[in-house]
Amino acid sequence: MDPQVVLSVISAYFLLLFLISWFTSRQVTADTFFTGDRQSPWFLVAFGMIGASLSGVTFISVPGEVGNSNFYYFQVVLGYTVGYFTIAKVLLPLYYRLNLISIYSYLEDRFGFWSYKTGSFFFLLSRALGSSLRLYLVASVLQLILFDALGIPFWVSVLITVGLIWLYTFRGGIKTVVWTDTLQTAFMLLAVVITMVSIGGELGLQSLGDYVSSIADDSRSQIFNWDWKAGTNFFKQFVSGAFITIVMTGLDQDMMQKNLTCKSLGEAQKNMFWFTTILVIVNLLFLSLGVMLYLYAESKGISLPAKSDQLFPMLATEHFSAFAGIVFVLGITAAAYSSADSTLTALTTSFCIDFLQIERKYPAEKRVAVRKKVHIVFTGLFYLLILAFYWLNDQSVINSVFIIAGYTYGPLLGLYSFGLFTKWKVKDRVVPYMAVLSPLLTFAIASNSEKLFWGYKFGFEALILNGAFMFLGLYLARRKD
Repeated sequence: MDPQVVLSVISAYFLLLFLISWFTSRQVTADTFFTGDRQSPWFLVAFGMIGASLSGVTFISVPGEVGNSNFYYFQVVLGYTVGYFTIAKVLLPLYYRLNLISIYSYLEDRFGFWSYKTGSFFFLLSRALGSSLRLYLVASVLQLILFDALGIPFWVSVLITVGLIWLYTFRGGIKTVVWTDTLQTAFMLLAVVITMVSIGGELGLQSLGDYVSSIADDSRSQIFNWDWKAGTNFFKQFVSGAFITIVMTGLDQDMMQKNLTCKSLGEAQKNMFWFTTILVIVNLLFLSLGVMLYLYAESKGISLPAKSDQLFPMLATEHFSAFAGIVFVLGITAAAYSSADSTLTALTTSFCIDFLQIERKYPAEKRVAVRKKVHIVFTGLFYLLILAFYWLNDQSVINSVFIIAGYTYGPLLGLYSFGLFTKWKVKDRVVPYMAVLSPLLTFAIASNSEKLFWGYKFGFEALILNGAFMFLGLYLARRKD
């Protein structure tokens, strides 16, 4: 691909994002960054959340992972539906009733100061790591197809990447993100459809039935795995999918902040229903794209790359037509920034509200200056983490994201479960210690599970074990009064 063409496309794309940012941040208050003035149309939130949920990991890693584990990831997606139903019926009513800005404020009311700080800290940790990993994947692809050709080193290209995110979010915050995510979701889905049509043309597929049959007839489209020992067993992945959704959406400030910008609880629940429906269809579309990528490579005699994450970028930049390559660039750019911009906003919100207590300790005229400084700090943290992943990560990014979630969201799962389903109070000061101990115990057991449990191998369900340890710890630390 011509680097100048790629640069022109990306420049035009960002110009559009900056126009949206300017439009949405013309009349902002000190709280607009955090709440979007609670005026977001529910259908925009629902559509934009698709892009934020999927990110560049889904765009690149999920299609490539089909070659390693078939359609087994769809078992996780089916579990998502249970998780989203729980969020709509249990968590959203709670958040709206308490009129929360940061969802971790609930933990202070329920348990106390240390529980509140622990919940917020584990969100910051998990989101910073997970989102940096997602953005690292896309940054490495853009490095390959654009910046290497321009002679720009990786550390400079990443600095440009995170700097652009900061520029179009630092004023409007979540209000801007709701609108930019909608645009970026549209670009990402359009890129997938155009890519599939382009590949179909190369493979001689002419009708929708041809596409369906070619995918269904391929052995990689197998959805269910009933081997109880395998990490991709149906029951493990379905149950894990439900819990992953509850913690990575329902207990996640990033995703819930968008829902809380809706005008009412009813609109937020309507948003969640349509979001769930569309998300299931879109994930199936990405998996189908994965099969078509492998069929294309086999039909052309193309050698597969060492990492499955590299398959889509390699084909798009070296073997597809120029038009299909440009579409890929737009898609991957949209996928990356739709997740990263909302995460950066959520991290800033959580730190300002939960740790700095910006609404209590600062007058309105000083809040904006404080929030902007925090926003810059988290942008810098993103930058450093991406560079760290560039040197350390050596496996499929989709798996890495869920592994990180399993160990960092587990304490949150235990905290909220104990708060919602029991009436006990706890010894608040011991909660941080329990939150550190439960991931350590989970890691010890998961690492040795095949020896301890007759060949049983832990997959994403390590999250559930982690949450169970936290729940047990809270039970042991309950107050006798």
